[in-house]
Amino acid sequence: MKTNLAAEEDIVEPGSPELFNYPFVHMTGHGNVVFTESEAQNIRKYLIAGGFLHIDDNYGLEKFVRREMKKVFPELNFVELPFNHPLYKAKFPFPAGLPKVHEHDGKSPQGWGLIWQGKLVCFFSYECDLGNGWEDQSVYNDPETVRQQALRMGANLVYYAMTTL
Repeated sequence: MKTNLAAEEDIVEPGSPELFNYPFVHMTGHGNVVFTESEAQNIRKYLIAGGFLHIDDNYGLEKFVRREMKKVFPELNFVELPFNHPLYKAKFPFPAGLPKVHEHDGKSPQGWGLIWQGKLVCFFSYECDLGNGWEDQSVYNDPETVRQQALRMGANLVYYAMTTL
């Protein structure tokens, strides 16, 4: 699979019709997130139409993400993906699930998903900080082995999202 990726990120608002121009959307943060009802409905339509949302908890986002994604899919709950899920072996093998990029509370990293009609539409990486591993090495001074694991898991996410549409 050959995919052209933009060198710089784009920012898209959750309620924007522009959301539908992106097959893969990454959301991250450290705290509160709130979706209006119209934003929640737009995200729902986006995900049902084939979009994929990766939410990366950089610390403190979990309780807000769970609450707000209930607005998007009131009928769904996040489920922890088993380590044999195709996401963990899409391009690179992760037989023990998500890699640990940063330590916060001594918890193991977990990968949670929202599954709509048998399809993973949202992946929530928790206690992992994948996005920090994607930064330039000088930003967080992560060892290169940790950064490579984060980058490989990111490649799995993009590959999985783009091949299961």
